[in-house]
Amino acid sequence: MQIRDLEIIYEDKDLLAVNKPPGIVVFHEPFLKEEEKKKMSLSLLVAKKFPEVSGVGKERNGAVHRLDKDTSGVLLFAKNEKTLSFLQNELLEQNAKKGYIALVFKVLKKDEGKIDAPLARSPKDRRKQKAYTRLDQKRAATTFFRTIERFKNYSLLEVEIETGRKHQIRCHLSSIGHPIAGDKLYRFKDQIDPEGLERQFLHSKSIEIKTPSGKKCFEATLYEDLKKVLTRIRSLDSKKTI
Repeated sequence: MQIRDLEIIYEDKDLLAVNKPPGIVVFHEPFLKEEEKKKMSLSLLVAKKFPEVSGVGKERNGAVHRLDKDTSGVLLFAKNEKTLSFLQNELLEQNAKKGYIALVFKVLKKDEGKIDAPLARSPKDRRKQKAYTRLDQKRAATTFFRTIERFKNYSLLEVEIETGRKHQIRCHLSSIGHPIAGDKLYRFKDQIDPEGLERQFLHSKSIEIKTPSGKKCFEATLYEDLKKVLTRIRSLDSKKTI
């Protein structure tokens, strides 16, 4: 990805919002080997275009939060330490509304629902999270979903999360029998992905959050690869939009 391809949604003196492209990590963890840190991350790319974010939050280069490598959508960057702390506190206190678009495997019968299941690292696969029925030492996590379109083999959802746990949406939806289309980690053995889908169909559509200059809502358009997948599914499917 080139700097010129970076889509800026919003910018002011304290922060900027970008539409994160798929296929790139937000920032590298400090414990990585030096050769791994040299690989391009979104935070390094943003710092090249906006030098003021460089070093804010150290390796984060101003990144307020994270999205998975293959998840696209709204991502916030702070231009100074004060703004970084302010925005991260808003997220920590669950004062922000984060909306996503997800295409899941199989037809979801419910029009809307709530998944309230604590998360912790899976004892069988340390790359994954697992949803539990009791809190104990697990981290509380709540996900809301609304079905906006049904197809023959898939459902298109609007998703909102109160918390921001690692892999929360991916793990939660898989736990109720509807893994995200294209998800290589939480997929089912019999899962069939739409033709042309080369990554998980998960997009951060919006973030509504209080900023140093007031409450704002940032929105990111769906990337073309996901639009094309939906167009192809609709052309092969006779079901109507709900």
